[in-house]
Amino acid sequence: MSHTQEVKSILYLDGVSVSFDGFKALNNLSLYVNEGEMRAIIGPNGAGKTTMMDVITGKTRPDEGDVIFGGNVDLTQLDEAAIANLGIGRKFQKPTVFENQSVFDNLELALAGNRRPHENLFFKLQSDQLDHINETLKQTSLAIHRNKIAGALSHGQKQWLEIGMLLMQKPDLLLVDEPVAGMTDAETATTAELLKDIAKTRSVVVVEHDMDFVKALDCRVNVLHEGSVLAEGSLENVQANEQVIEVYLGR
Repeated sequence: MSHTQEVKSILYLDGVSVSFDGFKALNNLSLYVNEGEMRAIIGPNGAGKTTMMDVITGKTRPDEGDVIFGGNVDLTQLDEAAIANLGIGRKFQKPTVFENQSVFDNLELALAGNRRPHENLFFKLQSDQLDHINETLKQTSLAIHRNKIAGALSHGQKQWLEIGMLLMQKPDLLLVDEPVAGMTDAETATTAELLKDIAKTRSVVVVEHDMDFVKALDCRVNVLHEGSVLAEGSLENVQANEQVIEVYLGR
């Protein structure tokens, strides 16, 4: 038996460029994320972080380059729905929960999200689905709020609920956009623990501005600048990088 286990990349971007009216939002961007890895993406506004997420999820088509998922699926050929069904979940900055439904019902609706509306009327939870909901309630620190109306949750709790809703779909890759913006310090710390826990069983890519939060994630970091990768490594390493200090951290 070989002592070095081969690590497989779940997501691979190579030479990806995207222009909007002559502005290069992504400029020959190349990076990869391994299976079961947490990765943080940082960089100044306009660096291409959101465009990168849009390309991965099929919202934006690149002008050139490869975007490969799971080793052999070309994401540039698929629409958003097909990409979501492949097992890529995306959490936007602003939470979109069903405000007037309970926390439990939000998770149940997310579970049912792949079915046609008329099927939802006759939908009965199987015991394994109920287990999945209860697990997720526990994982997202929302078990005690299961019957609370989602609109009554704190901002941080709504973010956790939305992460939980994505987990109901059992994605292999979770893309999370600035999850701790507007959170309290305690909520931020809990969110770091939640994402680290999720990353034990799937790949997670986090776009973030909050350096303390990125430090708490304790993972590999890519710094984007003008649409390509300026630096990659531990947070410590990239924070010591002269170019990174100049374009991003030194401001």
